[in-house]
Amino acid sequence: MQQNKSKNKKYIFKKFLIVFLNLLILFASGYAISKIILLNSIETEIRYILIGVFILFDLVFAIRGIFIVKNINKGVNKKRIPYITLSLIYIIILLILGLVINFFYSKLGSLNKDNVSYTTYLVVRSDDKANSINDIKKYTIGMIDDKNLPDGYTISKNIINEYKLEDDNTIEKFSDYNSIISKLYKKEIQAAFLPSNYVETLSSQGYENISSETKVIYKKTMRFKKTKLNSHVKSNGGDLTNPFSILLMGVDTTEEVLNPKEAAHGDTLILVTFDPKTLNTTMLSIPRDSYVPIACWKNKAKNKITHAAMYGDKCTISTIEEFLDVKIDYYAKINFKGFTKLVDAVGGVKINVEKSLCTDNSNREKVVCVNPGEQILDGEHALVYARNRKQLIDGDFGRNKHQQEVVLAIIDKIKEIRDVSKFNQILNTISNSMDTNLTPSQMLSFYNVLKDMISTNSSSNKAKLINVEQLKIVGTNQMIFDERANMKLWNFIPNPLSVKDDTNAMKSNLGLIPHKEITTFKFSLAHPYEKEVIGSGPYRSVAGYSLLPSFIGLSKGAAKTRAQQYGVSLSFTGGNGNVVSQNYPEGKRIDLISGNVVLTLSKTADDLEENTKDKNNKELKNKDNKDIEKNNKDKTKEEEKDNANNNSSNSTTSSNHSTVAP
Repeated sequence: MQQNKSKNKKYIFKKFLIVFLNLLILFASGYAISKIILLNSIETEIRYILIGVFILFDLVFAIRGIFIVKNINKGVNKKRIPYITLSLIYIIILLILGLVINFFYSKLGSLNKDNVSYTTYLVVRSDDKANSINDIKKYTIGMIDDKNLPDGYTISKNIINEYKLEDDNTIEKFSDYNSIISKLYKKEIQAAFLPSNYVETLSSQGYENISSETKVIYKKTMRFKKTKLNSHVKSNGGDLTNPFSILLMGVDTTEEVLNPKEAAHGDTLILVTFDPKTLNTTMLSIPRDSYVPIACWKNKAKNKITHAAMYGDKCTISTIEEFLDVKIDYYAKINFKGFTKLVDAVGGVKINVEKSLCTDNSNREKVVCVNPGEQILDGEHALVYARNRKQLIDGDFGRNKHQQEVVLAIIDKIKEIRDVSKFNQILNTISNSMDTNLTPSQMLSFYNVLKDMISTNSSSNKAKLINVEQLKIVGTNQMIFDERANMKLWNFIPNPLSVKDDTNAMKSNLGLIPHKEITTFKFSLAHPYEKEVIGSGPYRSVAGYSLLPSFIGLSKGAAKTRAQQYGVSLSFTGGNGNVVSQNYPEGKRIDLISGNVVLTLSKTADDLEENTKDKNNKELKNKDNKDIEKNNKDKTKEEEKDNANNNSSNSTTSSNHSTVAP
């Protein structure tokens, strides 16, 4: 009796084990199949076959398990052991497959960062006595009034409420950051709320020494859900099987991890359109100093496109869309670290460097140089080639050309990759340094296009390879007075005909307007054929904007004559002498002037000459004093040097004496 009970318990345990294995198989199979389904657009037939095979295996194991359970007490123990062994192997295979796919998919998902950390700084001038937020009382504090800027408005209001700053201070609101920093420099406000990238952005806007001229006395970081940039952006659906546009943005930071909030500084803005069916691509680098309407500014005032970056990606993208009349479907941002890691991950890029170039590395710790000649550049050297503009004859335009070359070189290296693990390595390398609004499913939908590019690249039919049309914006340069920066800044005025040709080329590639086939072209045997760059002209030169001249020093009559030449209406105040001041600054756009230009005259012309003479004498006296001070310093240094040499000589003599006469 006791023996039968013991046998029954063994049978129950064995039955439970078989049932448990069947349930585990169903779980593992369901997990693997759910992950396979995520890989939409990738080898659809193979995926369906694989899913079918798994379901078939599941049925076989289930039927076999039921048979073993029913006959467990009829001498099927020998069949039970192989069943358990095969079941465990099958479960392990399913789990490994599911985990590998999940890891790959999660890496793709990490490129699209859901949450954004914003940081706001409370800044004062470096010579201010305040060193913490508790040191400010009776201050006038500047902040942005745009409620759509989390770091400009939301966090600032949070700090104000938390520390009750409105009780002891005055909060003054501004429409733009340039006005805030200008007021801070003029000491018209004593503190300011600024975004964490204010140094990088404003240092290129006339405040080169802003990092040493200001100091941060408080900072606060808050996390926000990343919002959709524009209503048309397909960040929650769609695929990449139809023509699309994508904006590539470079972020100038030395950090390892890219914060999605970090906006490109406008130095690297490349708008790409791609037709997956024809593999035709257009690539346009947008000059950082392009003078265009800034979409998020009041009345969409015109300014350098790089200045939109301080107001976030949405402002930058909207500004480019309105400037080029092309909707941007996707964006991808990468920082310095990510760029260097990407280049290294693909094995370097082949570039023909035309001249020696040097700049600091991705950490801004030391100078890195590239030498002339065709060579394989690693990440740090490719960064030098893509960043440097000051050593190039055509400056920013030359840099734009280099950046496009590097992008194309990276694409060429990716086309050569045959190993799936290599793609996984690349994703793993750049996942922390890149952000995009592409979903994992959208990225995966590009698989078939990439596969076609790879297979075509390895075949002899090169005609189907990706064709890149490089576009260019040409224009003219002007020094225009910037109201926000309160100074004249160098601007690039795009030629509207060039912009129109670029826009038409992009719209044609996107299938928005009919494509014009080029059936004939001219060439000369005396000159090698050069591919046409759309947007490069030739066009009739653009004069730019009519800018207000300086009237300082002119007599009343001469000022009237100059005003007639520029179509400006004048009114005068003061005496009857020469012009000593004007209410609108030199370089201001005349079309933005309302009413008359008011000129203030000295009492007599002699007054101006006397004032000028006094000013020159003061400057000369200051120069003389500086020269005397410098000479005295030099003389003191020379005397100190002589004394040091004498002391050294005496010490040597003493040492020699002690050696000779012990």
